[in-house]
Amino acid sequence: MTRHPAPLGRRVLALPLGVAVVSALAFLPGTAAAQPDAPPAAGPPAAGPSGSSAAGPSGPSAAGPSVAAASADGAAMSYVVNVRKSYGGWISQHVKKAIAKAGGKVVIAYDQIGVIVVHSANPDFARTIRKAKGVQSAGATRTAPLSAQSDDAVEEARPLSAREAAAAAGAAARGQDELEPLQWDLPAVKADRAHKVSLGSPKVTVGVLDSGVDDTHPDIAPNFDKKASASCLGGVPTQKDGAWRPVPKESDHGMHVAGTIAAAKNGTGITGVAPGVKVASLKVAEPATGLYYTEAVVCGFVWAAEHGVDVTNSSYYTDPWLFNCRTDPDQRALVDAVGRASRYAERKGAVNVAAAGNAKTDLAQETLVDTTSPNDSTPVERTIRTADCFDLPSQLPGVVTVSSTGAKGLKSSFSNYGKGVIDITAPGGDSTAYQKPQPPATSGLILSTLPGGKFGYKAGTSMASPHAAGVAALIKSSHPKASAARVKALLYRQADAVPCANPYDIDGDGKVDAVCEGGKNRNGFYGVGMIDALDAVRN
Repeated sequence: MTRHPAPLGRRVLALPLGVAVVSALAFLPGTAAAQPDAPPAAGPPAAGPSGSSAAGPSGPSAAGPSVAAASADGAAMSYVVNVRKSYGGWISQHVKKAIAKAGGKVVIAYDQIGVIVVHSANPDFARTIRKAKGVQSAGATRTAPLSAQSDDAVEEARPLSAREAAAAAGAAARGQDELEPLQWDLPAVKADRAHKVSLGSPKVTVGVLDSGVDDTHPDIAPNFDKKASASCLGGVPTQKDGAWRPVPKESDHGMHVAGTIAAAKNGTGITGVAPGVKVASLKVAEPATGLYYTEAVVCGFVWAAEHGVDVTNSSYYTDPWLFNCRTDPDQRALVDAVGRASRYAERKGAVNVAAAGNAKTDLAQETLVDTTSPNDSTPVERTIRTADCFDLPSQLPGVVTVSSTGAKGLKSSFSNYGKGVIDITAPGGDSTAYQKPQPPATSGLILSTLPGGKFGYKAGTSMASPHAAGVAALIKSSHPKASAARVKALLYRQADAVPCANPYDIDGDGKVDAVCEGGKNRNGFYGVGMIDALDAVRN
């Protein structure tokens, strides 16, 4: 998953391999990311939040700083208010009146799921509205006041060199796109063989919730679904003037993800896992900061649900908390809001796929230490109980959580893991020094599309997740009437089991780097195993 894609990557974690980590996002070889990477500790088990939670750690170490402090000076803050159901419908009208009385202004109301996005400069707004009749939960979506957007530079992935491109074109076999020889990840999931059977259906759309997609790219344009694309910044969808595209100097993370899923098989460039399906851009990362706030994520899932999206990909975690604890009233509201939105998308037929994160952490531990939250103000170290606290959206019920492997098929050095947390695995790349691919491929990272018609390398669970999303799209293509539950069942059933590789010493220094728990058919490193594109199109 990413901490964030050069989003997920907030603070860059310099790896000994010379690859900068962009959390759930990506690793940028030799560059820095705009955001910090996922911390050394990650989150809770894949089991989703439950209605009741045991009393967890209390005080600043468990919940973090008070939001009231950030808004005490009268600066506007953003909130989500989750209303209760009454007789099968959401009692939103009464709550909207209470919101106004408490000094809030409704920005948008998602009455389909009972989530209302509100702005207020009242430092007591959340506490006040929680007492209103019909409110289930309410909380601030950030700890920093609202601010105008700007276009801060985000460094790009390492671009493909002209020499590499020429060498790849010379090695391309008949029927391959020019750069396909550099894509070791395609044969790793049998996508090259699958493409001889089917490229996927243009009636299937994968929605990329990310930093935006450049639909003018020659490898993206043939497969772009404009009608299903929108910007969700601020929680309000808009399609005006290609709002779904990344702006100049903004993160190229979303473009890399989109290419892995559905880059066209057109004789040039790279080939996606499902090069015959459509891809849509749901822009949910703020250009200035690369942060993924709750209101934007909710908007992305709801938009996907109502515009025919069959699969969604989320290679990030929802800011500003690495883990959202239901023992905290603000964070509980964020879990409720994103949970409602993702479940709504699934009920409408979408398979939700998400990256597990790049902190090389065992997410199945009972407690974890988070030193990076909140990441939009001043982080406070806190110990969280994984039974109460969740990485959003990857640890929500129903979401497919994906770990990463390198060119040798081993868990990537950076990938999070955890028995009962990881559902499935897919190629996300790794340091070439650790896992070197077979020639003619030269880099252990993942090659994909970048804005402006370019191509480049990244690595991360952010790169693994779109491989799984692409295979889910191939399954949906083969089974057009299948429900989301059926597509997920086939995804898991068709996966190739990958046994634990203990002792796991990825850097060869004689020290165990992680312990894989579980058997061949399901374990903490690889879940049920490696995705299988060939079975997706022939079964």
